[in-house]
Amino acid sequence: MESSRIVEFLKDKSILITGSTGFLAKIFVEKVLRVQPEVKRLFLLVRAADAASANQRVQTEILGKDLFKVLRDKHGDGFHPFVASKLFPVAGDIVREDLGIQDSNLREKLWKEVGIVVNVAATTSFDARYDVALGINALGAKHILEFARRCVRLEMLLHVSTAYVAGEQSGLILEKKFLMGETLKGGSYLDIEAELRLVDKKKRELRAEYATEEVEKLAMKRLGMMRARHFGWPNTYVCTKAMGEMLLGHLRGDLPLVILRPTIITSVHRDPLPGWIEGTRTIDSVIMGYVKGKIACMFGDLDIVADVVPGDMVVNAMMVTMAAHSNQRSEFIYHMGSSVRNPMTYSTLEQSAYRYFLENPRVGKDGRIIKTRRVPVFRNMTRFRLYMALRYKLPLGVLHLINLLSCGRFARGYNELNRKYKFVMHLVDLYEPYAYFRGCFDDLNMERLRMAMKKDDAEAWMFDFDPKHVDWDDYFYRIHVPGVLKYAFK
Repeated sequence: MESSRIVEFLKDKSILITGSTGFLAKIFVEKVLRVQPEVKRLFLLVRAADAASANQRVQTEILGKDLFKVLRDKHGDGFHPFVASKLFPVAGDIVREDLGIQDSNLREKLWKEVGIVVNVAATTSFDARYDVALGINALGAKHILEFARRCVRLEMLLHVSTAYVAGEQSGLILEKKFLMGETLKGGSYLDIEAELRLVDKKKRELRAEYATEEVEKLAMKRLGMMRARHFGWPNTYVCTKAMGEMLLGHLRGDLPLVILRPTIITSVHRDPLPGWIEGTRTIDSVIMGYVKGKIACMFGDLDIVADVVPGDMVVNAMMVTMAAHSNQRSEFIYHMGSSVRNPMTYSTLEQSAYRYFLENPRVGKDGRIIKTRRVPVFRNMTRFRLYMALRYKLPLGVLHLINLLSCGRFARGYNELNRKYKFVMHLVDLYEPYAYFRGCFDDLNMERLRMAMKKDDAEAWMFDFDPKHVDWDDYFYRIHVPGVLKYAFK
């Protein structure tokens, strides 16, 4: 496939994008507007009460970001008229039928105009409330499919999932679809309707007991993790994303469908703003925990491959697969990662981050430079838990007793130590499966697209999605770590 065809493919297209205020969607929107200003319209589904609120969110949460600086500079005074003519905020919610779009005239407009539907909406918290994760990651995918089916000009539905729907498998993990009801634990069957009924029953019980919102929230989180692990997945997020894939595959009929499964998504590598990122994404939790002094040690095997991929490469892959499979009435699965093409170990990340902080030391609240020290990493979980018991659990027990005997005189010290302990153990619970993950994601389907793109080397650079082009040590030291510090909480 030639990249010139991709630019031409986007011309005069009307695209509906869900999850439009999220990290990947923003990169996607910016890229489309920059490389193909003759795109007809980008309809941005935004969770909002009305059109005015949706427009306000687009202005502040999308267009107001540093990511759009290149586009703003390119258009100058014409930037706002340009984006106003191309972006159409849509108030709605994927957890509802018809995507929660109340205006019937607007629904009809979308059904008549939209040719491509891109679903990037997701709740990505590993331990999200089960009811929320089911609503967005599973039923949301179903609602999007049903809406897309009514689009008379539909060329394809692109659904962004995650490679980690594979759970804790080891070895080479193939680009294959999930069958309805399939689980990762032998002898079990996943009945999504039964899971929805289970959630409703649990919520009714809680409300009959006059449970507080906080109690209900914790109960829903625990239920999600319990059910995910019952079926063989390590957390609620990947379990419900797998459910979404099942529903799409089962209900699509002959609708053209691409499911893209990225691995761990990191900051922008090259285009348009190196290092740009939002929030803390998996490995960034460790970086920020270190910066804030919350982490005294970590666990995991540094020799294990960390399958990461920059956000701009994921977006380029989205665009290439869209153009490649337009109007092809089948289902296509793609892994977008680096573990096969350009594997990087966690030791590279650790060494790059250490070098960065050695040359750019942290500064404490008192203005003093904090000496950069290497955080000890335990390869064995038994030793890690023993360390945590001696370093935190035992002193906490002693400090708690002293605090009681002294009428709370040591409450501040106890609370600080307890906070650090809980933070680290929360990371342990969520990330242990990935710290020792020994799978690698086959990307043969994606490699075929890369080979086709090489026919047009000059323009293919515009849509580069080859992880072989990333020098991981340089990327983490010069781009990603400083990017996390600059943009993650901006």
